[in-house]
Amino acid sequence: MHDIRFIRENPDFFDERLRSRGLAPLSAELISLDDRRKHAVSELQAALERRNSTSREIGQAKAARDEDRAQRLMTEVADLKERVPQLEEAERMAGLELEQALEVIPNLPKPDVPVGTDETGNVERHRFGTPRPLTSPREHFEIGESLGLMDFEAASKLSGSRFVVLRGALARLERALGQFMIDLHTQEHGYTEIAPPLLVRDEIPYGTGNLPKAAEDMFRTREGLWLIPTAEVPLTNLVRESILAEDALPMRFVALTPCFRSEAGAAGRDTRGMLRQHQFWKCELVSVTTPESSADEHERMLSCAEDVLKRLELPFRTVTLCTGDMGFASAKTYDIEVWLPGQGTYREISSCSVCTDFQARRMNARYRPRDSKGPRFVHTLNGSGVAVGRALIAVLENYLDEDSSVTVPSALIPYMGGLRRIERNS
Repeated sequence: MHDIRFIRENPDFFDERLRSRGLAPLSAELISLDDRRKHAVSELQAALERRNSTSREIGQAKAARDEDRAQRLMTEVADLKERVPQLEEAERMAGLELEQALEVIPNLPKPDVPVGTDETGNVERHRFGTPRPLTSPREHFEIGESLGLMDFEAASKLSGSRFVVLRGALARLERALGQFMIDLHTQEHGYTEIAPPLLVRDEIPYGTGNLPKAAEDMFRTREGLWLIPTAEVPLTNLVRESILAEDALPMRFVALTPCFRSEAGAAGRDTRGMLRQHQFWKCELVSVTTPESSADEHERMLSCAEDVLKRLELPFRTVTLCTGDMGFASAKTYDIEVWLPGQGTYREISSCSVCTDFQARRMNARYRPRDSKGPRFVHTLNGSGVAVGRALIAVLENYLDEDSSVTVPSALIPYMGGLRRIERNS
């Protein structure tokens, strides 16, 4: 959520940053809405003040036995009593109209974010590892089905498209990857493990910016609760409606959870395999910090996510997303893309974003600086540490052997009960 006071004071900067996202200037429209809200507030306050003063004047008129004046004042008070609810409703509607206009405007990109219209404008930052030459690279679903351990037909009978049933060693590999990630982030990277609810109320995805813009990409129950599309949603909201001590920052949370997405905007994309599913596991990182330290925290979070792929010895590249490819709440995003030999390209496996105070304003999450000045909004960050299903895909494709078996990465052997090779029906 944007601060209307900032927009009023910096209209040209606000519009310029919106243009970098490919959006039309909005400052004039928003300021006009705010003017209407302010006018409604002023009218209401004036009416309330007049009602109060008139009530006092009635007593004075009666004390002076001026019945005519008292009667005129009583008529005015009666009129004001009728008018005040109307003015209160006008004020509420003006405030709601401004809020609804603000809540659908994405965060402003930081000045150092590359300007572009889509993923072609993303800028590569660095690479790690060299893809291993494979005689016959294959896609993960071909490998999984040939092993007899990845069953899309059974999943379709159970749930429809974009689901999978993993069996035996592949089911264990998925569990091993998630456990490896959560252990790494809690034991070596300093994150606190959280087991959050998977069903949340409206205000929770609203706080992170998923509502109202991304409602179509989420699942909702009959009772009105939302299935989380990512653990970022409940983790970030742990600090909602609170004032934290500066000494408590940064807060770093991690969770390994299922995630649920309708993929409404992905029709026809990645329809085969596990790349884009309605249900998947992800290890999510969230940080809450001060404005002064959020840029450094962003770099730290990126290194923590990259460390997962380095330990698994998976080749990857990291890119800075351009303004046209960033998420709604992000002010700057790094994507980590893992090498997939079966596709012969790099695919996203993690996004690490700094959201500045955009989410904090929606959640009313603040901290009290050490200098005892008034509370300030925190900065929030989130990143995948990493997507478990896509890590499984990358392991299958990068560790494929000539005999169609799959070598288990050394970092995962302890989590696989010592199993070093996945073979058919293992």
